[in-house]
Amino acid sequence: MEWLDALILGIVQGLSEYLPISSSGHLEIFREILGINLPSDKILQFDLIVHAATVCSTIVVLWPMFSKLCVSFFGFKRDYNYYYVWKILLSCIPIAIVGVFFKDIVESFFGSGLTVVGICLMITACLLSFAYFSGRDGKGGIVSADKGRDITWADAFIIGCSQALAVLPGLSRSGTTIATGILLGDKRDRVASFSFLMVIIPILGEALLDVKEIVSNPADQGENTVGVLVLVIGFVSSFVVGCCACKWMISIVKKGKLIWFAAYCLVMGVICLLFN
Repeated sequence: MEWLDALILGIVQGLSEYLPISSSGHLEIFREILGINLPSDKILQFDLIVHAATVCSTIVVLWPMFSKLCVSFFGFKRDYNYYYVWKILLSCIPIAIVGVFFKDIVESFFGSGLTVVGICLMITACLLSFAYFSGRDGKGGIVSADKGRDITWADAFIIGCSQALAVLPGLSRSGTTIATGILLGDKRDRVASFSFLMVIIPILGEALLDVKEIVSNPADQGENTVGVLVLVIGFVSSFVVGCCACKWMISIVKKGKLIWFAAYCLVMGVICLLFN
């Protein structure tokens, strides 16, 4: 993989992590376009780094909220923010189970072609469509972003289950979790923030484990090696673009305009299946 490939993939990750179009699916698509052929473990290594970059951009964009959550949680204040963090931790349980017991199965889907990506993109389109129409008021208008309920403990776990399913390439994590929250009747403005915050722990945890493995077992210097420069370029480009995309996506969710992304995912899903 060359530095230019890393730059392009980093930009793709930064955009598609927040827009409900599947970052993992689009990384697979662009790897096919760029002709990048790496073993599945190297692909996952690069993907974890750029995912970690977008997690960092989430923290930067949502810093006012994130800092309050940290102060309440680590200060044991037992207020709304304290229990909000516990809901986030609850939502991480399903994906932790997948990561511990089904990691090899998940890795097998990466670098295996575009058939799975195409099918999952079409599923994402269906979920976004359901969420869009459930947010209509029956008179052609869109229900206000602050209408609905706060995220309950049960909602947090169900949204966490949807995040665990979204490890498949093509099934948008943000799209799946946001759509699940909206379908449960949660407030759209709360769902978007919760969706972006809930990924911080599993992604950073996995990235730290991967960095530890890289340091303790340096990769062989061959044509299939993901070099340090490539990882740095991917991280920086993904972080910068992610900061812009995160702000944009929160605004889109509040306005209830997910249907355009549903149409995009449907078209891209069909293209992936036709040209696989």
